[in-house]
Amino acid sequence: MNLKPFTAALMITACGAALAIERHAPKPDLVFTEDDGLLSVEAEYYYKQSIATTRAWHIASPERIPDIKPDPDPSHLPGASGGAYVEILPDSRVTHDDPLIDGENFCSEPGKMGVLHYKAHFKNPGRYYVWVRVFSTGTEDNGIHVGLNGEWPASGQRWQTVKKHAWAWDSRQRTDEVHSGVPLQLYLDVTKPGENEIMFSMREDGFAMDKFILSSNREFVPDEN
Repeated sequence: MNLKPFTAALMITACGAALAIERHAPKPDLVFTEDDGLLSVEAEYYYKQSIATTRAWHIASPERIPDIKPDPDPSHLPGASGGAYVEILPDSRVTHDDPLIDGENFCSEPGKMGVLHYKAHFKNPGRYYVWVRVFSTGTEDNGIHVGLNGEWPASGQRWQTVKKHAWAWDSRQRTDEVHSGVPLQLYLDVTKPGENEIMFSMREDGFAMDKFILSSNREFVPDEN
C-alpha cells in the first residue's frame, strides 16, 4: 500500500493549521498606523498580554476554539471580522444573580487584570473616540477599560455597550447616573506623534472583542461589518 499521498495530505493539513494558528498569534513587532485621524485594529493582533493569571484573553478562530471552563456562550465566529476574535475567560459571572467578585470575575480598577497591548503609530495627535466591535449576550459581559501608554485616564474607563446577541459597534461610557452608558464620552487623548501603546483591560469576564477603531472625528460611525 502506498501511504505517501495520505502522509503528504496530513503534512499539508498540519502545516496549514500551523500557519493559520501562527497568523493569529501575538506579533511583538506589529505596529498599526493611524491615517487621517483613523486607526483600525483587529483585536486578535495584540503584541502581548499581561496580568493574565486569574483571567486571560484567548483567541477564537476556525482553527482553535478556546476550551476554557466555565464559558456558557457558544462560539461567536460567524460574522467576526478577520475570521477571529478575543474573549476574556473563564466567564463565571453571566447574570446579575451570579456572585460579583472584584479581582476575579470583575475588575472595577483599570489595568489590574487581563491587559491587552497594541502598538500604534500616530501621525496626528489629538482626541480619539474609542469604538469597539463586541458580542454581548447579557448585562455582565459588556464592559472594558481602555488605556494609553501605561496610563488609565478617567475618559477611558468603563467602556460600555447595550447592544446584544450580535456583533455590533458601540462607543459609550458607563456612569453612576447612566448605567447604559453616555455615547461618545469614551476617548483617549494622544499627546505625542509617533509610536504609542493602546491597552484594554478586563472589567467583566466573558467580554468578546472583535475589532476596535480610534477616530478623531466625533461624528464618525463605523460600518456594521
